[in-house]
Amino acid sequence: MVQKLWEKSVQVNKEIERFTVGRDREMDLYLAKHDVLGSMAHITMLESIGLLTKDELTILLAELKVIYATAEQGDFTIEDGVEDVHSQVELMLTRTLGDVGKKIHSGRSRNDQVLLDLKLFTRAQIKEIADMVEQLFHVLISQSEKYKEVLMPGYTHLQIAMPSSFGLWFGAYAESLIDDMMFLQAAFRMCNRNPLGSAAGYGSSFPLDRTMTTRLLGFDSLNYNVVYAQMGRGKMERNVAFSLASIAGTISKLAFDACLFNSQNFSFVKLPDECTTGSSIMPHKKNPDVFELTRAKCNKLQSLPQQIMMIANNLPSGYFRDLQIIKEVFLPAFQELKDCLQMTTYIMNEIRVNEHILDDDRYLLIFSVEEVNRLAREGMPFRDAYKKVGLDIESGQFAHSKEVHHTHEGSIGNLCNDKISTLMQHVLEGFNFETMEIAERNLLGR
Repeated sequence: MVQKLWEKSVQVNKEIERFTVGRDREMDLYLAKHDVLGSMAHITMLESIGLLTKDELTILLAELKVIYATAEQGDFTIEDGVEDVHSQVELMLTRTLGDVGKKIHSGRSRNDQVLLDLKLFTRAQIKEIADMVEQLFHVLISQSEKYKEVLMPGYTHLQIAMPSSFGLWFGAYAESLIDDMMFLQAAFRMCNRNPLGSAAGYGSSFPLDRTMTTRLLGFDSLNYNVVYAQMGRGKMERNVAFSLASIAGTISKLAFDACLFNSQNFSFVKLPDECTTGSSIMPHKKNPDVFELTRAKCNKLQSLPQQIMMIANNLPSGYFRDLQIIKEVFLPAFQELKDCLQMTTYIMNEIRVNEHILDDDRYLLIFSVEEVNRLAREGMPFRDAYKKVGLDIESGQFAHSKEVHHTHEGSIGNLCNDKISTLMQHVLEGFNFETMEIAERNLLGR
């Protein structure tokens, strides 16, 4: 029977154990390789302050690399009776190396271990999200350029309003992703600070070199105050969740537009046939299920910050087991958003645009403002021009060439896609993912 790291002479009631462990074994599989990486940095530091010998460090690092490879390949498991990933890693080391495996916990608590694991996992996931957002961004910019001459109706209150273009439509969502990435970058910077060494939230009497582990793991800086390091549990997840929700909000709106514009009453776009599904009773149906599910998943993701807040917002300083439950909603959220980004990028790349929407005179009235502006340019007072065009519409006399001449920045005739692309590149460079990637490779000897 495997003993808990904290267990002494009294064994816990089995039902209490089942309830308190909950889904931690399942959730901790997300963290396995990150737990190993954190242990590698920690024991390297322990050797530097004399708590491990060089020979002990050598054999521990070698075995941890084996465990890391197992986790990386998806073969890492947490055995029945083992409480969490931290316990499993220590158990595996002890089985293979004997008592030296028990030395890796010096100067640590499972509290700062899980803080570290969550941060290492989260920053890696943010990198993957950022890469996928960048891919979608480039598809949207490419489509904006491809269809920049194709006009479409713009809407307010779901009423036809003024001329727009597919260049504007695709480009609008591209620029929206820049703001989302700025939010994601801020979340990354808050995440990318080292809590290791805060132990249970009050530090350690060992002379830990926290600056060393910060460097070894490629963090930007420390969470300096050990009490605040523990207070950051839940706060980090909430802030990152807000950034994920921001991206999800953009994707949800885009998915709604695509579903609407794909419907027969609009027929502005046609989704790829392979991305639609049929009906069991209506043979003509091609339903936009992918985007409907994307919309629902993204709307669910937008509730994530509130879920985390409701778990953590009434806790005082110090560690509480309530925080364990945040894992259940937080850790799977990244894959859900990545799935939505993957689907959206594919469909936006394959979507077909109706280039003849405005041939239909039902959209003629969107040119009314163009006519008012033309009359105003020719010297008629704006209010008089507005009234004249309004009366022409009421009497059925309104006519227009269905052409537009917009030149200002960001308009139909001047999309500023080059400026938008430069801004996105600047935001991407601001993440500086390279530092963490180099540090991790160096720890693993790759």
